[in-house]
Parts: sequence; C-alpha cells; structure tokens
Amino acid sequence: MDRGDDLFPDVRNPQDLRVINDRCLIQTQDGHRMVSVSGIVTAQYAVTDHMAETFAIVSLVEQGWADQKEVAKAFGCSARTVRRHQRRYETGGLAALGHKSGCPQGCRRSKGGRTQLIQRLKAEGHSNREIARRLGVSETAIRKKLRRLGWQELSPEPDLLPLNISASVAPGPSLVSSPPVLSAADEQPTPAVARATLDTDPMNRSGDRLLAYLGLLEDAAPLFGSRASVARAGVLLAVPPLVQSGVFECAQQIYGSLGPAFYGLRTSLLTLLLMALWRIKRPEALKEHSPQDLGRVLGLDRAPEVKTLRRKLSRLAAAGRAAQFGQALVQRRLARRGEALGFLYVDGHVRVYHGQHRLPKAHVARMRLSMPATTDYWVNDTTGDPLFVVTAEANAGLVRMLPAILQPLRELLGKRRVTVVFDRGGFSPKLFQQILAAGFDLLTYRKGRCRRVPRKPFQPCQTRVEGKTSTYLLADQEVRLLKGKLRLRQVTRLAEDGHQTPILTSRRDLPPAQVAYRMFERWRQENFFKYLREEYALDALADYSAAPDTSNREVPNPAWAAADAKLRQAWAFLERLQAEYGLEAANNLESLRRTMRGFKVAHGKLGQSISKAMEQVLACQKKRDALPRRIPLQELPGEPVMKLAPERKHLTNLLKMVAYQAESDLLQTVAPHFRRVDDEGRTLIQMALTSAADLDVTATELRVTLAPLSSPHRTRAVTALCEELNQSAIVFPGSALRLHYAAREHPAPKTGHF
Repeated sequence: MDRGDDLFPDVRNPQDLRVINDRCLIQTQDGHRMVSVSGIVTAQYAVTDHMAETFAIVSLVEQGWADQKEVAKAFGCSARTVRRHQRRYETGGLAALGHKSGCPQGCRRSKGGRTQLIQRLKAEGHSNREIARRLGVSETAIRKKLRRLGWQELSPEPDLLPLNISASVAPGPSLVSSPPVLSAADEQPTPAVARATLDTDPMNRSGDRLLAYLGLLEDAAPLFGSRASVARAGVLLAVPPLVQSGVFECAQQIYGSLGPAFYGLRTSLLTLLLMALWRIKRPEALKEHSPQDLGRVLGLDRAPEVKTLRRKLSRLAAAGRAAQFGQALVQRRLARRGEALGFLYVDGHVRVYHGQHRLPKAHVARMRLSMPATTDYWVNDTTGDPLFVVTAEANAGLVRMLPAILQPLRELLGKRRVTVVFDRGGFSPKLFQQILAAGFDLLTYRKGRCRRVPRKPFQPCQTRVEGKTSTYLLADQEVRLLKGKLRLRQVTRLAEDGHQTPILTSRRDLPPAQVAYRMFERWRQENFFKYLREEYALDALADYSAAPDTSNREVPNPAWAAADAKLRQAWAFLERLQAEYGLEAANNLESLRRTMRGFKVAHGKLGQSISKAMEQVLACQKKRDALPRRIPLQELPGEPVMKLAPERKHLTNLLKMVAYQAESDLLQTVAPHFRRVDDEGRTLIQMALTSAADLDVTATELRVTLAPLSSPHRTRAVTALCEELNQSAIVFPGSALRLHYAAREHPAPKTGHF
C-alpha cells in the first residue's frame, strides 16, 4: 500500500502567510492584514492603511522582535526605508508616519524648464551647492538632476579664459577638467612652480579654485587672516621641525606635482602631517572636525575633506615612489642627526589583519597568537626615534630581512661605524658573518641552550648614560660559533633570581656595562611601537585593496600538515593501548597465569587492537612521507593567498614617522626648560600642539601667540620653546611669511577671602 502522501505531506506555508522570523508572522486575508508575535496579535489593519502598516513596521523593530533587514524583506521595502520610518516616528510621532508618497509637501523642486539653466550654470563652473542656492532647492536635488541628465565635465575653451591672469599664473600643461595621474614610469617629475594667490579674503578662495578648475594652478598658496583663539593653531609649533626634516623638498623632488589642483602636493602632505600631530588618526575622522576651523591653520578657506584626501593618497600611491621618498628622508635625517646613529635598533612590527582576504599568518608576540598579518621592519636610532621602515615580503623573518635592510643603509652611511642591535629573532651565526662582512658591528641576545657561567666571574659594573646610572652584575668572556670560525664577545648578566641573560657582540672596545645598557635599551623601540599604535594608529589600514600573491616562494603544504596530524593521533591511540596493556601486565596474578602465553591468551583482543594500531601508524607515516613538506605558493589549494597593497600604507607610515620625529625634535628643544621632561615631556608637547592660538598677520610675519596651558610651569616651558623656535626663522611652506611664536602669560591667581 502506497502511504507516501501520508508520510510526506505538503507543509508549505499558504500564500497569504509571510514569515518574518521564528516568532513573527504576517497574514493577509480579505483586504486586511494581521501581524502576530509568538501567537499574539500585535497589529491589525487594512491593506490600504499606510500609516498603520508603517507603525507596525516601526513597532516590530523598536520592540526588538525583529531586526531591520527581516522586517524590510517581509514588507517588501529596503532597510533604509525602515530606518527612515523610525526617524520620522521619533521626531513627529504617529502623525509623521501618515505622509503621502512622493516629495514631501512644502519642499521646492526644480521645474523641467530649469534644466537648461542648471546645465548653463554648471558649464560656467558653479558648484552644485551654488546652483542649489540660486534655484532655492537642495544640493541633493541638483546632484540627482545632473546624474539623470548624464552630465559630464566640459573642457573650457581657451578663448574664454581671463586675459589678466597670465602675468600672475603660468599656464598649466593642458586645459583639462581632471588633473593627470602620476605614473611610476615618469622619470623626470614636473617641478612645481610657486604661484601667488589672486584672492584677498582668506575665507573666500573662489579665485584660486577657479584657476585650479581651469588647470592653471597646481597648489593654492596659503593666505592667512588675523584672528583670535583659532582652534588647534598651536600645531604650527611643529612647522619648523617639519620644514627642517626636508619632507616638502623631498616630496617635490620625488613626486613633482599632483597636477592642476587647489589642494596640491604641499597642502596634502602638510594636512596629513598636521592630522597626525592633532591625533586625527584616519581621514574618516575629519568628519568630526570643522573644515573651516582646520583650514584657518593651513591658510585656506577649508581644509581638504575625506574623499579629497583619499584621492590625493591614491594618486601618490599610483606613482609607486614611496621607497624613493623614504630614502630621501633618510638622507636628510642622517645629515641632521648623524651623531645619534652609533647604535641602530632593528625590529619587526606585526600589523594584525581582520579583513576577509586570505593573508599569510605571522606570530603576534603581544597576543601570543599566530594571525593573518603584515610585518613592517623599523630602524630606530640611538635615542629611539625612527629612521626608516620597510615592509617585509610575505612576513619574512628578521634573519632574511636584515641583509636587505643593511645593504642600502651602508650606502647611505658611508664608512661610518655603526652597531646594529636586534633581538633573538635575528640570531643566526651565518647572518652574523654577513653583518660583519658588510662593515657593521652587531649586538644581540644569544638564543638557545648554552653553558651556564659560574658565579665567580660575575662582577658589579656601572655606567652613566644620559644622566642616568645603571648597575649590572656581569661576566665578560669570549665564545666561538660555527666550530670556531666565528669569534664573538659574550657579556652575561646575572639577575637577582639567578637567571642569566647572555649577550653577544662584536664590540670589544665597549665596557661590559655599556654593552648591557645598549642591549637593554632595545625596549625603547618596543615603547615606540606602543606609542605609535595608541597615538598615531600605526596598525590602521590605509588601503583596503588586495592583490594575489604571485611570488615564487614556498609555503607549508596543508596536505602534509593534515597527514602529520593524523599520524600524531594514530601514535597517541597506540600509546594509550600500550599503556593499558602494560598496566594489565603489572597487575597480572602469577597464581592465575604463570606464563606469558597465558597472559596473551587472556588479553588477546587488546593485543589484536595494538597490532592494528601499529599497522595504522605505519600506514599514516607512509602516506605523510609521500607528500612534500613545502609546495609553491601557486599550488596552494583553496582561495589564492592575497597581499595588501603596500604603497599607500608605506607612504602613511613615512608621514607618521616624520610627524613623530618633529614631536621628538620639539621635545629635545624643550628638555632644558622642563624638569619632568622624561615623564611628561610628550604630554606637554601634545597639549601645546592642540591648544588654541591667536594669529596675527603682518607684511612679513605670521605671529602665533599660544593660549596659556594648564599650569604656570608648563606655560613657561612653552614660552622658552617659542624663543628657541624663533631663532630658526622658518618660513611657512608655500608662503613668504616668517613664523614668530609667543605664549600669553599665565593669569595670576586671584586672592581673597571666601
């Protein structure tokens, strides 16, 4: 008897029933609709009642019975519509939900006869905002109207240009509406020409914006206005060290120009540098600040906003010259801070990646995990300030990256003697030979097991560096590596708990205490990484694009790893059976089983299980040995391994490095005038950079007067800093105004009886 119909009935929902989720339903019948939650009716209305249906939508979301996507799918609308209903209900209550479809009542719309007027105004170069203001509609309406019309930017005719601007502004390369993009193949960048502004009002730069639109301006010149209490204007204290770093000169030498633009190369770089010092850690964070307020500090009517700044970064990254830019900055830093290069600290910083792309994994020491990440190797000088940064290919280790880092560094240093300091990740006697052959000295920890030093050779040693006295219990001796081919000096430190820390170095001229001090000062670099992660968002992604990793490197074979895991499981199962068999043998009573044969007969099943487990182990081992342990990257199964686009991140790292160097230079300048510089020095600099200031413009100077800080001794320290900076006579980039700094005196405390 066929009972298929009874066993598998039709359990599909009827057409008039819609399921929102596991507890919410919608049922429609005879022109009415009912919404129920867990069997309880929460709304009942006519299908044509728009306000009641909208209120039911809002109630489901507000009460937490369903989310926006579930409700939108059930009612046949978008999640954006649901959010719009929620906002209307919050602002206007139930009455706001009963509006008719279409444009809201009272909202002015552009008529069809105005289409030609919109096109003509747009062709004359007016912005969407200006057109909307003239027509009395919203900017969004103008943007949508132009999109429907298929508007494209028109190239201005040469004969329509004003005749009186040629004397002040040299013509650009071509009269086009979009500036050319830098190409990596360009060997000779176009030199940027300093252009005077045609505007007179600092808050109205329409003239320069028109010139940039016509392709006649590469960068708007700064135009400052006198104003009191300009927010965040204290950051202008960092302009002298930024100019002295050569970042603007190196950028113009490497990149040339960004093409016709109001926000050119100099303005874009200065904005990014000041953003880092303001602790505006990402371009998206500019939305939280007024463009007009930030523009007053830059000498513009408005600071560049998120899309503009990202577009400039993309254009610079497309040139592919970040490595050349970094080398040029290193040369300038070496010329200024050559005395701080006796010891160079090299270490890798792992940036964890939380995106969806499949990236190679790296060990994150601070998390004690292996995670998808990208590794950057930083080189810091003796004081802990960064010198340059290199991105490792596929998270290569320090042993592999050190030769690639030191080779160009030797070309920049010449014959100068430099000691390279690194941690145990770079321990390799063969690498030590390469470092010594390249003309460097080395200083690192000894890795692995080594013979403990007896207690007798240890002696207390003392050294004084940078005004601090350090005392260690050290033993100094010679060691041989690579079967005597490599001889190094080992300085071992004995801690109070008896732990010994061996240090290897090729410097035999340094006292033992100096060797220990320089090695332990490697933690300055770790503190630098922590500071940049917290204050400069070092780990933040600057570019979300990725490309397949096409390198010829070999990677671990996942099939071999899976076979090895099965082999370990088989061995573990065999060991458990053998342990059980041995326990039975230990507990065997000779009065019952006097011979081994009797024991085997009594435990025959266990013996057979052991034999099968041994056969399984041999089979797994044979299968694993037949697989290669490493395979080429292209043969890796599954999704292709990706690599993040490194150019934009490298460029932003370099700019953050320059900003940190400027902060360090200010700290070094204020150090003689601030007693607690070691504990609160950077906090003082950060407070000064983010404080308000008065701007006073004269014919030759831009006078910056900072507001008093939180306490008189901090104000006095900043006043001394201003006096030191005034001696440098630095001119604001892109202008002829010399910067002059001062700080208002801290108000005297009021006295009286209360």
